[in-house]
This record gives sequence, C-alpha cells and structure tokens, in this order.
Amino acid sequence: MTEQAASSQTIHRWYVRPVLFVGDVNRALRFYIDKLGFEKRWHAGDGAGKVCQVDRGECEIILCEDGRHTDKARLFIELTADGLADLRRELAERSVPTKETWWGYDTLVVEDPDGNELFFPKPD
Repeated sequence: MTEQAASSQTIHRWYVRPVLFVGDVNRALRFYIDKLGFEKRWHAGDGAGKVCQVDRGECEIILCEDGRHTDKARLFIELTADGLADLRRELAERSVPTKETWWGYDTLVVEDPDGNELFFPKPD
C-alpha cells in the first residue's frame, strides 16, 4: 500500500458479533442466561426461531442452531481484575465448571454445552 493510500483511508469503528453454532438454541439460551448472566436481546420467530442474541456488558453473541455447522469456537473476552473476580464468584455460585489454562496469559475457561469456549485472561 502506498503512503498516500494509507493516509487517505477513513478509520471506522468495527463492530463485531460472533456467531456460535449450537445444537439446541433453547438449551444454549438457558446456559448463557442462567449460568453466565447474559440477557436475551432478541430471538427470531418471536422466540420460536433458531437464531437469537445474548448480551452482557459490551459482549454480544449470536447463537444459531444450524445442523450444517458443528464447529466449535473460542472467544477471548477481556475483563478488568475486579470484573474477573466478580465473574469467578458468580460462576462458583451457579456451579459452572471452569478450568485454568495458559494461552499467552493465565486464563479462566468456561465451556458451553456445545463445546464453544469462552477464554477470560487474567489481567496483569
């Protein structure tokens, strides 16, 4: 890229909502709401559809029941130290299984019922 082309580019905010494929959208909804404290933002088909969105803070995730896609995803979600401490307490109170791993950082891992992983790195 030339210097002129780089300087003439407009900078825009990129807004991202990952899509996690799940085997049963209602089971996934219950997990994200009841176990992880998300709120349902919308659900296609007035709640009868196979696609919905859950939100918590600025984390927005689309859950999609689609038998053609059985891949697993990994989301890397950064919280403040206090936010991570609060999350750990919530997960313990709700009996949500967690594990610790190293992924460039000490990281707390939560796996949803479909094997999608939520990675929460420990802040420095």
